[in-house]
Amino acid sequence: MKLKLDIDPDIVAMMAAEVAAGERAVTAAMREAGTGQKTAWRLQITGAGLGPRLANSIRSQNFPRSGESLDAAALVRSKAPVIVGAHDTGPLIRSKNGFWLAIPLPAAGYSLRGGRITPGEWERRRGLRLRFVYRRTGPSLLVAEGRLNTKGQAVVSRSNTGRGKVTAPIFPLVPQVKLPKRLDLARDAERALDGVPGLIVANWVEERF
Repeated sequence: MKLKLDIDPDIVAMMAAEVAAGERAVTAAMREAGTGQKTAWRLQITGAGLGPRLANSIRSQNFPRSGESLDAAALVRSKAPVIVGAHDTGPLIRSKNGFWLAIPLPAAGYSLRGGRITPGEWERRRGLRLRFVYRRTGPSLLVAEGRLNTKGQAVVSRSNTGRGKVTAPIFPLVPQVKLPKRLDLARDAERALDGVPGLIVANWVEERF
């Protein structure tokens, strides 16, 4: 017995069209999912009060970079993974050298590089020496003898009489600090992943009709 199979060219064309439609649907769905997750993470970061600069560190990238594929994927990541990861996990932070962590108070101001200023940078910029003050209860302090400017920051006092001179706490010293968990990135990632099948179907149906 011999069987002869003739493939209708129309069926071949239909199958090719379906594959192409599937490639476009999967690619579009992954792009939407990646963009949605990026937006959700950025909103989380700004909502937690961490600022737009850190939020804008969240980027998305699509694969393939051009064209369509049934294996299309989206990568959502941060350009500041250490900072974002710390706020996502809430780690316990200790000094690298086993000493104290110096936490800048408002009187310390900010670093020229952005973020928190260190005692060394503070002394170089202010022209003041920090003095260690031991306290039996509560954290010990690094303080400075000077005056407070209009921004509430400690600066050199130019008064010959000592008028307006204060002893300003600049840095409390603590052995460790627990960073509060302010983000839940896994929540939005799971939502994005769960939504992918629906996005594929929606884009496939739209492609066909």
